[in-house]
Amino acid sequence: MTVGAFDLVSIGDRLSFAGALDQVSAALDTSAAVVVSAPPGTGKTTLVPPLLANRSRGRVIVTQPRRVAARAAARRLAQLDGTSLGDRVGFTVRGERAVSAQTRIEFVTAGVLLRRMLDDPGLDGVDAVVIDEVHERALETDLLIGLLSEVRELRDDLVLVTMSATLDAERIATVIGPTDRPAPIVEHDVPAFPLTERWAPSPVPRLDDRGVTWAFLDHVARVTASAALDLTRLDPTADVLVFAPGAREVSEIARRVRDAAGGFDVRELHGQIPAAEQDAVIRGRRPDDPARIIVTTSLAESSLTVPGVRLVVDSCLARRPQRDAARGMTGLVTSAAPRSSCVQRAGRATRQAPGSVIRCVDERTYAAAPARPAPEIATADLADAALLLACWGAPGGTGLRMLDPLPADALADALGVLRGLGAIDDDGRATDAGRALARIPTEPRLARALRDGSPLVGARLAAEVVALLGGDLRIADADVAQALVALRGGRPKDARRWRSDADRLERMIPPAPGGRSDLDGTGLVIALAFPERIARRVEHTAAGATFQLASGTRAGVTGSLASVEWLAVADVARASGRAAAGSGAVIRSAAALTQEQMERAASHLITDRIEAEFTGGRVQARRERRVGAILLSSAPVKASTEDGRDAVRRAIRRDGLSMFGWSDTADALRRRLALLHHELGAPWPDVSDTGLLAALDAWLAPELDTLAAGTPAGRLDLSSALRRLLPWPEAVRFDDLAPERLEVPTGSRIRIDYAPADDPAARPVVAVKLQECFGWAETPRLVDGRVPVLFHLLSPAGRPLAVTDDLASFWSGPYAQVRAEMRGRYPKHPWPEDPWAATPTRHTTRRARD
Repeated sequence: MTVGAFDLVSIGDRLSFAGALDQVSAALDTSAAVVVSAPPGTGKTTLVPPLLANRSRGRVIVTQPRRVAARAAARRLAQLDGTSLGDRVGFTVRGERAVSAQTRIEFVTAGVLLRRMLDDPGLDGVDAVVIDEVHERALETDLLIGLLSEVRELRDDLVLVTMSATLDAERIATVIGPTDRPAPIVEHDVPAFPLTERWAPSPVPRLDDRGVTWAFLDHVARVTASAALDLTRLDPTADVLVFAPGAREVSEIARRVRDAAGGFDVRELHGQIPAAEQDAVIRGRRPDDPARIIVTTSLAESSLTVPGVRLVVDSCLARRPQRDAARGMTGLVTSAAPRSSCVQRAGRATRQAPGSVIRCVDERTYAAAPARPAPEIATADLADAALLLACWGAPGGTGLRMLDPLPADALADALGVLRGLGAIDDDGRATDAGRALARIPTEPRLARALRDGSPLVGARLAAEVVALLGGDLRIADADVAQALVALRGGRPKDARRWRSDADRLERMIPPAPGGRSDLDGTGLVIALAFPERIARRVEHTAAGATFQLASGTRAGVTGSLASVEWLAVADVARASGRAAAGSGAVIRSAAALTQEQMERAASHLITDRIEAEFTGGRVQARRERRVGAILLSSAPVKASTEDGRDAVRRAIRRDGLSMFGWSDTADALRRRLALLHHELGAPWPDVSDTGLLAALDAWLAPELDTLAAGTPAGRLDLSSALRRLLPWPEAVRFDDLAPERLEVPTGSRIRIDYAPADDPAARPVVAVKLQECFGWAETPRLVDGRVPVLFHLLSPAGRPLAVTDDLASFWSGPYAQVRAEMRGRYPKHPWPEDPWAATPTRHTTRRARD
C-alpha cells in the first residue's frame, strides 16, 4: 500500500466483498471497463471506490441514484477510513457539498455528474467513474452510461465500473466495453441467510380512483404493529422496515403505527425529510435504544443499508413516473411493485441474520405483478434528457452507446417542448438559451420560469415557486400559493430543505430590477413553465370544478381553487371519481391566474381567427379568440369565400360524399366512369369516394363556391360536376365505350344498369323481356369488347326467367325448359318452339299479328 493509500484490509473488515477485490483488480489489469454484480450489503459500494483510488492519482467519482444514498455512502467510507467527511472522502448533491482539494473519492448523484460534464466533458482530473445501482435503470444513470462511453473513446485511461445488486451483466458489459469485446464481469455471491415468507392479504382494496386507500394503510399499520410486538419479544435488538409507495403513505402508516404500538421508535425515511433525519435512520441505534420501526419508500430497496432490520413488511406497491401521451402529461403513478423490487425489499431482513418478510397481498396477486420495473427511459418525460443530449452534441442520443434508445414518441414530444422554450434549433442543437437552461439544476420548463419570471415577480418568489415544484414536496389541496405560505412559516418539516433550494436557485440568476415578491405572481411563474397547462373553469358544482386546459385536456379540482376562473396548472394526472370531477384527470398542483398574466405567459398560444363550419347544409362563421384549446371569445361574422370553401371541404372530408343527394342521372354517370377506370385505367378518372375526395377541386370547385355562398347541398346537380372529369380527347368515345342504353332487336333502347362505383368489377346488367330478344345470337360487349353484358330475361310480368351472358347458348338449351313452364302461364304471349326464327316483339301474339 502506497503512502496515502486507503487501507482496504481495515475498511473491508467483515465485508464479504473484500474477498472479491482480487478479481476486480485482475479485471482492471485487462480492461478499463468492468461490470460488478453483488448482492446488497456485501460492501461493493464501500470497497470498490478506494480500490480504484489506490490504483490511480486522480479523483474517483461514484454516482448514486439518490442524495441520501450519496451522503450515507460517503459518510460510511470516511468513518471506516478514519478521516473527516470532506477530507479524503466527500460528496456533492443538490444543495449540499462536502469536498476539498484533498478529496480522492467523491460520491455524487447521477444528475450532478451529468451537469458537471456539460462544463467539463473530458472530466479533467478524474481517473475513474463508478456508476452504482445500475439495475434501477434510472434515466440519469442510463444517460451517464451513454455519455461516458463516448468520453472513453477519447480517454482510454478513464476507468468505468458499473455496479448493481441484480443486473443484466452481459448486456451492460457489451455496452460499456470496447466495440470488439464486452467488458469483464466480476460476480460475487454470498450464501443468503434464511428468509421466512409470510402473507397477510388485505381484506380491502389497495387502490381506488384516488390512489392508495386509507383502509389499506390501516391494514399495513395493523400488520406492522402486531408483527413488531411479536418480533421484539423474541429479539429486542431487531428492527422492522416497512415499505410504502410514497412519502404521503409513509407518514400515514407511521402515524397509525405510533397510535397502535407504543414503546417503539417509529421513524420515517424518504427523500422529503431533512438530511439529518435521514442520516440518523441509516446510522442505526444504540443497544439501549428502543426497537425501531422504519417506514420508507423504495429509497431503502437497494441503495441504502439500514442496520438491525430482521423483519420487512411490504405493501407491494410502488410509485413510478408514467407518461400519458394522450393527454401530454407525466406524473407519478401508484401500481403493483415489480417482483424483483419485492425480492430486494425482502433481502433487507437477511443482511446480517435470518429474517422474515410479510407481504400484504396474497400469493396470486404477487405472482401477477410485473417481473421487473420498466426502465425509466421508457416511461418518463424526456425534456430534461433531450436538452442535456442536445448540449452534449448528440441530439436524441444519436451516436451514443446506450442500454435503450429514447422512445421516438416521447422524444418527439420533448423536442417540441424544447423548441417552444427556444432551447434547441431546427436541427435539434442546443441554443445559447438552451445551454443556460441546462445549467440550472431543474427541468427545462422550470428553469425557463425561473429565468423569465424573475423580472416579472421578483427573483425570490420565482425561486421559491421553482424550488417547491422541483422539490417533489406535498401540496395540500393542490394550492401552490398556500403551500408557499406554510413553507415560509416553517411549518412543514421539509421547509428547511425548500428554503435552501430556493436560496441556491436565487443565486443562479442575475438580480432583476422591479418585480413583485408577493404571492400574486405564483400563477404567472407556473404559467411560464407550463403555458400549455393554463386552464379555464368550464363547470362548477358542489363536488368541485372542471377546468379546460390549453392543451385540450379537461381536469378536475376540489377545494378553494375550484372557485377561481383561471388556473396555472403545474401537475395534472389521470384519475377518476370525485377528485377528477368527471373529467378523467385531476389537478394536483396549481395557482390562481389573472387573464392579464395568462396573456403574458401564453402569448404564443393565443390565436385570433375566423372559424367557418358547414353545418345544417350551410356555412356558418364565427370570429374566435383562443389560447390553445380554450375559447376566449366568439362572435358571428360573415365568412369570406375562401373560409367558406375551406369549411365545405372539411365537411365533405369529415362526412363524405353522402352529404350530397345523388340524382339518378349523377349516380348512373358515376357508375359508367367507374367501369371505364376499372377496365382501362388512366386517363379515365377514379370516381370512388377516395378518388373523388382527393380530386375535389378538379371536379367540384364551382359547387364549393355555391355551397359557400349558402346554397343547400341537396340542390346541387353533381352530374354536370362529374362531367368535368371526362378526359379529352378520349371523352368523345364515352357513349360508345359505356353507353347509357342498349338497343335490343325490337328497337327498344333499354337502360344499362351499371355496377355501383364501389364495386366496378361487377357486371353491367340489361333487364329486358325475353320476347324482345328472339333470334339474338351475339351477346353485346362494352368497353371495346372487354365486358359482356349480363342479361336478365324477364317474363311478360317483368319477373326474371333467366340470367345469362351467352344468348346463343340460352336459345339452344335452357329456353326449352323456360318455354314449357311459361306458355301455359302466359298464353297470350308468343313462346315459339324455334326462337331463332321468331320475330322479336314487345306485344302479345294477337297484337304482333295485327
